[in-house]
Amino acid sequence: MPRTAIECDVKNLPQDVETCHEIIDDLVRQVQQLSHRLQLLLRQRFGPSAEKIDPEQLKLFAEEVLERGEGQGRDNFREPPEAITVAKHKRNGRRKLPPELPRIRIEHDVPEEEKNCPCCGSMRTVFGEERSEQLEYEPAKVFVIEHVRLKYVCRQCEGEVLTADKPRQPIEKCLAGPGLLAQVAVSKYADHLPLHRLERILKRHGVDLHRSTMCDWMAGCASVLQPLHRLMRDRVLQSAVVHTDDTPVPVQEKGRGKTRTGRFWVYVGDQNNRYAVFDYTPTRSREGPLRRLEHFRGYLQADAYAGYAELYTSGRVQEVACWAHARRKFYDARLTDPGRCHQALAWIRRLYEIEREGRDHELTPEELRELRQRKSVPLLNDFREWLDEMACEVLPKSPMAEAIRYVRSRWESFTRYTTNGILAIDNNLSERMIRCVALGRKNWLFAGSDRGGQTAAVLFSMLASCRLHEVEPYQWLRDVLRRISDIRMSRLEDLLPDRWKASRAAEDATPAQAADTSTD
Repeated sequence: MPRTAIECDVKNLPQDVETCHEIIDDLVRQVQQLSHRLQLLLRQRFGPSAEKIDPEQLKLFAEEVLERGEGQGRDNFREPPEAITVAKHKRNGRRKLPPELPRIRIEHDVPEEEKNCPCCGSMRTVFGEERSEQLEYEPAKVFVIEHVRLKYVCRQCEGEVLTADKPRQPIEKCLAGPGLLAQVAVSKYADHLPLHRLERILKRHGVDLHRSTMCDWMAGCASVLQPLHRLMRDRVLQSAVVHTDDTPVPVQEKGRGKTRTGRFWVYVGDQNNRYAVFDYTPTRSREGPLRRLEHFRGYLQADAYAGYAELYTSGRVQEVACWAHARRKFYDARLTDPGRCHQALAWIRRLYEIEREGRDHELTPEELRELRQRKSVPLLNDFREWLDEMACEVLPKSPMAEAIRYVRSRWESFTRYTTNGILAIDNNLSERMIRCVALGRKNWLFAGSDRGGQTAAVLFSMLASCRLHEVEPYQWLRDVLRRISDIRMSRLEDLLPDRWKASRAAEDATPAQAADTSTD
């Protein structure tokens, strides 16, 4: 058996030409693999995160693929994407300021000595005004609330003293009120400000608070919000489809002087249970997702993490693979095999154009499934034949071969999205939700402990769910912290972001309706 390049001694090379050629071929493959890995690392470190491809490159390498199917399956929805020209956005002057913002009127008058008419000398009168708007900002205010409890005593017998009850607080005996707690939580877990920066910001307002104190506050908030977190988790597990993803986080360990790697997981429900629930585990072992998804039945849209295999083999969970991950494999391999990679990217682009067509026309799930069966399935069948052909031509250990193997080995899960209109073509929803961890990690750098990771998981869940429902996070969290201690468990659903938003909208509409009725 010929020796590999690694096993060969430079000073004792083989003499026969055939063995030398095998060693050279092996060295070339190793250089290509190392060069590919170096390019990926350089792109991750210094390059853009967007995976954009110049359309002209696709035409250069994959014109046949782009032209294929243009005349097939045309329907009444729309023309092919190439026939559509999107007009550039035109800005008509400065953007108007939101009408709901409070306005302060400041009148600017001319001096009294200039009000006389220079022609006849009579006093000029006001006949109109010119208005212009300017956006102003007032820094946040920190103030103290004094809770004064009145005490009563009987003057006749001077018996038992009666003292008014103090309202329940989010965290008992805590210095911070609901508004300050909400501000710290939103600043760190939504705006990615580490606590040491918040410490300096509050100090500029005249309040000296140590970061360890605010850290204890966040742990207290997470404890108070646990019932709502469990409710969100139960609602997500009732979904027909769950999107999930994970990301690493450095975790500080006392006594070691260095960090270890923990894991954040996110689970996002379907349209009927649209909440983002985060979970923290000290490792990336499969016990974490298996425990969270123990009672789930339905579709799981995720990456190719091997820990999910036990869920799929159970039969109660069906795997739905992510075409964005598949596209990334081909995109990363484009430097070593540009021709084939751009052809694969063109196939995937076709699939995404069909999805965009469904979104543009706001199709129902059944209509979307019919569109995919008519347009996507034939494309997928052709793509599979092309992948089978290319698998026999590329080098077995090349990046292109790895990309092809990734798709072919999971082909059933990659095509499953075409069987049901409620499924998505990719798992980008959960990747967008877990991005808040990646952005925050660049600022606060690490979690202080496993307990800190669990605290962060609860607060990430609250604020990410607000983002899904376009709810202003500070207003919601302040109101929830103020009410959650007194609300009954049977009415806990009223505090969910979507329910809270709907109730607020109804309250805002009621005065307007009453005013219209009184006018009539």
